[in-house]
Amino acid sequence: MAIVYQRPHALLDVPTHYCPGCTHGVIHKLVAEVIDELGIEGNTVGVVPVGCSVMAYDYFACDAVEAPHGRAPAVATGLKRAIPTNVVFTYQGDGDLAAIGTAETVHSATRGENITVIFVNNGIYGMTGGQMAPTTLPGQVTQTTPYGRDTDIAGYPIRVCEMLSTLSGVAYAERVAVDSVPNIKKAKAAIKKAFTAQIEGKGFSIVEVLSTCPTNWGFTPVEAIQWLRDNMMPYYPLGVYMDRTEEGVKHNA
Repeated sequence: MAIVYQRPHALLDVPTHYCPGCTHGVIHKLVAEVIDELGIEGNTVGVVPVGCSVMAYDYFACDAVEAPHGRAPAVATGLKRAIPTNVVFTYQGDGDLAAIGTAETVHSATRGENITVIFVNNGIYGMTGGQMAPTTLPGQVTQTTPYGRDTDIAGYPIRVCEMLSTLSGVAYAERVAVDSVPNIKKAKAAIKKAFTAQIEGKGFSIVEVLSTCPTNWGFTPVEAIQWLRDNMMPYYPLGVYMDRTEEGVKHNA
């Protein structure tokens, strides 16, 4: 019998700690499929942050290094500069990347470090109980904003792809989502392009993935997907924000 689908080799056959309905598992699968298709498992190094994906090193078959909270791009920079033939990626949530790790993210991007960042944006601090994150939407209820995020007090959410696309060191920046089969296919293509940009020495690449957090949002998995479509996608439009990987520069910000 012909095999039509199987677990990617780069994704280990182990249970995960993620909540039911969490889309981290989908994103892990896409990263692993890309590693398989590019044939780079043996020289790929993942950098794991603090957050819901803190134990991602247990799930990928490639080498992995744990980074202090927010410092994954700095750790990835050291790994890549030490052994440039490695393919180095970070896997970070919004609290890790866009709060405590803002400086590391911005400066590694503006230096054009030849690394790939997978940025999971679910608009909330997941692991620590559902507090407001830099990406929490205006009016969104969290544990620390029980009446909704007040922009007069907390300011506005950070649009990471739009911000980084203004930096000359960024080769590729795209925002995707994993809410449907068509969007999952587009997300995989973006992740593959980001890894390919690194392999070709183009510079810093980032794929922002809009994701759900049913537990902390207080929804069922199905409701969370719909909430993402109705609320996150309008504020964080999907698309390519920078592409210097081919001739010419595509800048959609």
